[in-house]
Amino acid sequence: MADEIRAEMVANVWKVVAEVGAPVAEGDTLVILESMKMEIPVLAETDGTLAELAVNEGDVVQEGDLIAVIG
Repeated sequence: MADEIRAEMVANVWKVVAEVGAPVAEGDTLVILESMKMEIPVLAETDGTLAELAVNEGDVVQEGDLIAVIG
């Protein structure tokens, strides 16, 4: 079952850390968002493989936007 990770706030995608197809463990940083000069890591919520990365560095995400899918 796929686990979707969504943005919790409006933010800029500052850095993409993980790569599609890479194994991830719960707590691994996938993406770092920037909002109001604060860096907010987006963490894997389960173990698995990063099946999809829906953002690129420089993108702006809105609350609820898909960031990644772990399969």
